[in-house]
Amino acid sequence: MFEKLTRLRKKQPLVHNITNVVVTNFTANGLYALGASPVMAYAKEEVAEMARISGAVVLNIGTLTKDQVDAMLMAGKSANDHGVPVVLDPVGAGATTYRTQTAISILEEIDVTLVRGNAGEISNIAGEQIRMKGVDGGDIEANTIELAQKAAQLFECTVVITGETDVISDGMETCTVSNGDPLLTQVTGTGCLLSSVLGAFLAVDGDIVRTAAAGVSLYGIAAEKAAGKCARNEPGRFQMEFLNELAKLTESDKSVAKIKQLTEEGHHDRI
Repeated sequence: MFEKLTRLRKKQPLVHNITNVVVTNFTANGLYALGASPVMAYAKEEVAEMARISGAVVLNIGTLTKDQVDAMLMAGKSANDHGVPVVLDPVGAGATTYRTQTAISILEEIDVTLVRGNAGEISNIAGEQIRMKGVDGGDIEANTIELAQKAAQLFECTVVITGETDVISDGMETCTVSNGDPLLTQVTGTGCLLSSVLGAFLAVDGDIVRTAAAGVSLYGIAAEKAAGKCARNEPGRFQMEFLNELAKLTESDKSVAKIKQLTEEGHHDRI
């Protein structure tokens, strides 16, 4: 699976991000570190053209404005017209009606390839209506495997739910990933960057579920390696080391990948 990383670095796909103001710099630097080429284009006058020439389009609703939503719809429809994969990050869905409805509208109007969010965000756009506090829905008890499968069937795309154990499902094939470190939750934008990283991987490989699982695992491995160089109270150092470890990832890191595939019988087999 991890030859996908070599392919990504060789191709250096252009990833078009319409993301939030909090994470723009971190997202760009993270994509550069991994080996992709980021572009942040928001103007309605250019987003359709930029989406057409990109390897993937990532739509992140973290800091919404009406103009930005309009630009997202234009970029997403252009991507659909030109066979470019679209990733949606429904940041904070469930926190407000506008935020939730925007995510649902994007899913209704655009053929989204992959949705990545936490359990609270995914449950709210899937109609489960789990209560959220602000945009942080990490403390939610839910059967994330069942939720991911249900959401994937509802949205007709691949769904990635991130948490202590990450779940990736297209409704038929399901994988879990257990790489990562708690320090990821102490740095803003790590989830948003992951969505863009998944866009980069999808730009070079069409096996969506397994490509997403590989991307999530590699991301978590980089976090584990970075955390090993930091104390628990050093999120600033972790952020720096995390970018460094994204750049240092190699296929040899597959030895510590914790990816499992859920079989029809409900057991987990290592991929």
